[in-house]
Amino acid sequence: MRDAKRPLSVLRAFLDSEASGGLILMAAAALALIVANSPLSDTYFQSLHAYVGPLSVQHWINDALMAVFFLLVGLEIKREMIDGQLSSWSRRMLPGIAALGGMIVPALIFIAFNWGDPEKMRGWAIPSATDIAFALGVLSLLGSRVPTSLKVFLAALAIIDDLGAVVIIAIFYTGDLSMFDLGAAAIVLAALVSMNKFGVLRIWPYLLLGAVLWFFVLRSGVHATIAGVLLALTIPLSPSRGRPDDLAGSPLHRLEHGLHGWVAFGIIPIFGFANAGVSFKGLTLAALFDPLTLGVALGLLAGKLVGVFGTSYAVIRTGLADVPMGAGMLQMVGVSLLCGIGFTMSLFIGLLAFANDALLQEEVKIGILLGSTLAGLAGWTLLRFAPRQIPAPKAARLSQTAGR
Repeated sequence: MRDAKRPLSVLRAFLDSEASGGLILMAAAALALIVANSPLSDTYFQSLHAYVGPLSVQHWINDALMAVFFLLVGLEIKREMIDGQLSSWSRRMLPGIAALGGMIVPALIFIAFNWGDPEKMRGWAIPSATDIAFALGVLSLLGSRVPTSLKVFLAALAIIDDLGAVVIIAIFYTGDLSMFDLGAAAIVLAALVSMNKFGVLRIWPYLLLGAVLWFFVLRSGVHATIAGVLLALTIPLSPSRGRPDDLAGSPLHRLEHGLHGWVAFGIIPIFGFANAGVSFKGLTLAALFDPLTLGVALGLLAGKLVGVFGTSYAVIRTGLADVPMGAGMLQMVGVSLLCGIGFTMSLFIGLLAFANDALLQEEVKIGILLGSTLAGLAGWTLLRFAPRQIPAPKAARLSQTAGR
């Protein structure tokens, strides 16, 4: 029996609010498209490029606010790896392999469309990401038709997918490096690790040094959001003093719960509104059928389906993992399609890949919107009409009853 003092997995505890955040993100993205194609279009784009201090409004959103998003991502990854749904290899097996397939196949599809164009090839990782808030938002529209086990599977897969995206950003989307700033960042990180080792449980010293870490990482050439992940890994998961069984009182849990609402209902919708605006003025069929647009759209739609479902099916068939309780294969296909909703992280990687080319950024956004929309609609439709499975224990009881 689960200890009453032991906190529920954040995956389960935040499932409903993640879904709500996804619905708000959808509304923010739709509003951005409306504004970008209205008489307010010039004001929208000029406001994003206006400078506030050393950075433009868009850079404050993408480099500073999104660092807080990545802080939450890092906390979630650490929490689930140590004390949650991903705390054992058996639990990591199915979502882990599915996430790997869901990153590799979309990238291969993108590469197939853009092979021979070195500039466009920089965007190979764009369709490899899954937007957990958007995907769970779509799932929330289906209510009880989708078993909780599938929602947990999707959330676990998306967390591993986020970890992969963080590694990709750190390795492949880093600019010219400043060794001085990297060294300063390393010293600050060492101080954070030391605080953890010496049992500092107050949150504010970590946040204070985390702001300094962000400053040096921003200047170093490594993308500033990586500072959020590094800070998260140093936040203690140790219980409060005098309450050894109260993991909910750990600094990591307190910070995670404190940030979640701000990120889900504030930062991510702001990011979506600031980056989803695409002007369709002058849009041609050539842009829709450009290899970059098609590589992103089909990478999300077909790549995620083949990568996630294909590897999941193989793992289940070989007996290495079980189908999520109460779910059938058609529902697995539906969830695999939802993984093709790559909005937030795909947009983020696209902006990094083509930071100095507004035209390519527009094509990426069109591809992301097209692929994510089709994947979301296809996944919702399949899950809406897929037959619901009777969980094994209940099925066994029915069988026994019939036998009498």
